[in-house]
Amino acid sequence: MKYQLSFLFVGALFVLVYSLALLVIGPFEAAGLNVFSNPNNPINLVYFIVTLIAFTVLSLLFVKFGGRRIVQVIILGAMGYLAFYVSLLLFSFIVSDFWSLIFAIAAAAILIILLVEYPEWYIIDVFGILVGLSVIAMLGISLSIFLVIVLLIVLATYDAISVYGTKHMLDLADVVLDLKLPLVLVVPKVRNYSFIEQTGTLKEKLKGEEEWNAFFIGLGDLVMPGILVASAFYNAPKNSLIIAVSVIIGTLFGFALLIPSVVKGKPQAGLPYLCGGAILGYSVSSYLLFGKLVGVPFTAIGTIVIIIILVALAFLVYSKLVKGKKTASSTISSTP
Repeated sequence: MKYQLSFLFVGALFVLVYSLALLVIGPFEAAGLNVFSNPNNPINLVYFIVTLIAFTVLSLLFVKFGGRRIVQVIILGAMGYLAFYVSLLLFSFIVSDFWSLIFAIAAAAILIILLVEYPEWYIIDVFGILVGLSVIAMLGISLSIFLVIVLLIVLATYDAISVYGTKHMLDLADVVLDLKLPLVLVVPKVRNYSFIEQTGTLKEKLKGEEEWNAFFIGLGDLVMPGILVASAFYNAPKNSLIIAVSVIIGTLFGFALLIPSVVKGKPQAGLPYLCGGAILGYSVSSYLLFGKLVGVPFTAIGTIVIIIILVALAFLVYSKLVKGKKTASSTISSTP
């Protein structure tokens, strides 16, 4: 298959980020980096989804009225703060508090400067990996397994609608790529690829007017299934590592199903595949180990029925939206 090395690199990135996220769960918990105080409160999902939609809407409005740089400052500022906070925590295990503060400020400043002055693909990827594993760990210890599953189903459906229906995610992806923001992972197709030198927009690529030598994975496609990996590892009463590994395998299975469509040049929303695979991996391992979906507050049969209905609805939305739409794309997903 063409671009085998690129796809293997993507799979390796998934495994690397999820493994690192599991390693930092302990330190993050000890430092009190929980996003929500009650991991079982469904209102947490409302806050998360409303924040996500509000960010998307505001970003598109800023862009529409000439505020691209405002979007850049907000995103880089937020990610710089996250990089500082996480670096401060990690350095505190090595050096004194004073030097931890100095090193954390220096690390965050260097990363931001590199992103602004030299946003090459490997700089973008390193920053994306650091942010991704941090968000995965923080949300994984902040949400119960059941709420994470609900979140993944909702976001998978939203991803399909926003990419194939309203297509506003394609507009947002154009902004991300144009400003070289670390909300994507860049996977080169060729050895001498340069993200800095890339020109053209995603819409031009879809029309066949531009040829890009890289695949782009929305950071959300990496993070969202990873939240279930972390939550299963953190919340499962026993055999948590086995369940977490099963979720990773399921995510990679979903990615494998996504690859043929990518190779054919058809635009695809990544989350229906990736989140579906993650939930499948969790469900299989949980039933094999516990005879039920551990962490889900329903009977086994009721749980299966609910999941089947939700997945069927998501697939129905996906099928209706993509029917008859034939456009070309080199992206794996357009979800930031």
